[in-house]
Amino acid sequence: MLSVLTWNVQGRVRTVPEQAAALSAWPADVVVLQEVRSTSAAAWTEALTALGHVDILLSLPAGRPGADPARRLGVLVAGAHPLRRLPAPDLPWAERYLAAEVATPDGPLVVHGLHVPTSARADAVKVRTLEAVRDHVAGDDGVPVVVCGDLNTPQYESREGEVRSFARTRTGRLREGFDERHDRAELGLVPGLADHGFVDAFRAVHGYDARDRSWIYPGRSHGYRLDHLFVRGARPVDARYVHALREDGLSDHSALLAVLELGRWRGRVRGPAGTVATTTLPSARR
Repeated sequence: MLSVLTWNVQGRVRTVPEQAAALSAWPADVVVLQEVRSTSAAAWTEALTALGHVDILLSLPAGRPGADPARRLGVLVAGAHPLRRLPAPDLPWAERYLAAEVATPDGPLVVHGLHVPTSARADAVKVRTLEAVRDHVAGDDGVPVVVCGDLNTPQYESREGEVRSFARTRTGRLREGFDERHDRAELGLVPGLADHGFVDAFRAVHGYDARDRSWIYPGRSHGYRLDHLFVRGARPVDARYVHALREDGLSDHSALLAVLELGRWRGRVRGPAGTVATTTLPSARR
């Protein structure tokens, strides 16, 4: 068994010690963080090393951050097993992606950590990112693969398995300023990675009857399930959102923690009936 945790840490700098202390209650073999700044990288490296991670990779180059505040946020991958950085696709915002091969005791595991820009960003960076990553992970060479992070999609998931992108209104019409390409790009990852042999770990375990959100509007109860973990070539034994990290004010996102059994396992979520296996994680706050 191998555990993977993904969490958007909201670009925090001063509260890294508190965030890391909270993570100690949710140990994972691989930790994938989004919105890590160059100014918080050293603190995260020290904290994750203290938690037992032997290798830590960062997508942001060392040195002075860029002028655009949105471009100062990177991805970090930490492993309790050795990591090897892997090539990246051609992305408009290269710092929002990081891939590594993890040398686990059960063989290699490839992890793609991703933070997709929001729809409001110019030059269709969200669409271009989604398209490039989908194409990059489509090929299957037999090695188990995880794609995880803050994917900033979807807008809606029904109990029947219908998924709606942010390009559409509640009635299904294209929203002003959006087009079919945007719609296809979002759906190409969630749920479209299934077409390339991936399963949504959360849906594989809980089916579409489960209603959950990883990001909530401040002061409201409405939000979206934006944070995901897809896996190919491994079985999701458990997957759940760690809402305590968000509810305790440590980020605006909940973390997602999954336990995987490595091996050549394939499957699909079959609507509300799709379920897998047993619970092995501590109880997460809902």
